[in-house]
Amino acid sequence: MSKGTPCMWMRGGTSKGAYFLADELPSDVATRDALLLAIMGSPDDRQIDGMGGADPLTSKVAVVKKSEREGIDVDYLFLQVFVDKPIVTDAQNCGNILSGVGPFAIERGLVDAKDGETEVAIYMENTGQIAIATIETPGGKVNYSGEARIDGVPGSSAPVPLAFQDTAGSSCGALLPTGNCIDVVDGISLTLIDNGMPVVVLAASDFGITGYEDRDTLDADTELKQKLESIRLQVGPMMNLGDVSEKTTPKMTLVAPPKNGGTITTRTFIPHRCHASIGVLGAVSVATACLLEDGPASKLATIPEGARKELQIEHPTGATTTILDLDEDGNVKRAAMLRTARKLFDGIVF
Repeated sequence: MSKGTPCMWMRGGTSKGAYFLADELPSDVATRDALLLAIMGSPDDRQIDGMGGADPLTSKVAVVKKSEREGIDVDYLFLQVFVDKPIVTDAQNCGNILSGVGPFAIERGLVDAKDGETEVAIYMENTGQIAIATIETPGGKVNYSGEARIDGVPGSSAPVPLAFQDTAGSSCGALLPTGNCIDVVDGISLTLIDNGMPVVVLAASDFGITGYEDRDTLDADTELKQKLESIRLQVGPMMNLGDVSEKTTPKMTLVAPPKNGGTITTRTFIPHRCHASIGVLGAVSVATACLLEDGPASKLATIPEGARKELQIEHPTGATTTILDLDEDGNVKRAAMLRTARKLFDGIVF
């Protein structure tokens, strides 16, 4: 580690983390993970001896390489580095960090930029999904400045539209891994769903809360978190995820009626701390749950008419817009999100 490792630090969506070329990290997984833990400063609540920001949202890694798959530009592996445990996991995707993959790939010469806009086809190794990111590249250079705004990030940046296809069952094998819109665990009715991210959708009112509490209040509610963790451990095998005691999935999302004119209000745990917002693919899964006729989310959500549905998923710092295109049978055939990204530094990390 003394020579350091080439690295680009980027904000992607409402997260930030380290972006590496795959061939610049150790090929041995154990050695690679040890390096990433040292770079982030884990395990330590403050990550004081590393680059991590003492929050799961700022302790993330993207590993990118040129793809050999037909029609795909780059392969992207997401790694979540735990803050307080010596764990690096590839058990999930991250749609926020995904939004920085296109700019990074162009900056590193993996994709040739066009004048104007450049589409980057990204294969997500964690789940086998494909995303198309559209990057502004005036004069063949990545542009990070613009007027696009996303809740949870101050100011504005260039837009990074992300389009997803074939996300259903990406981790669990089926959109509804149990085949049910509603399951009951510990006496709580819930929806187990995976449309890009394994999520457990539960009504906040079933836990004696409104669902409008702020992040700090929910993080301090030990009894609530114990109940959520009990359910999470039980549903892991039900969702074909196995033992999830050391995994960050499934996400636990409490839902309530919309408060600010959106579709539904959410409070998400990832898995033990309340999320400052909501993940990109988590929002897609929750938005899809809102369309299930019998699920807890649909009873609380305000759904627009039409085959193309623009759903505002409210969260502690604003709302995330998810656009779902439905087929003739009412199934989601395509999901799109608007994200932004910004390069923070490019150099050597130790």
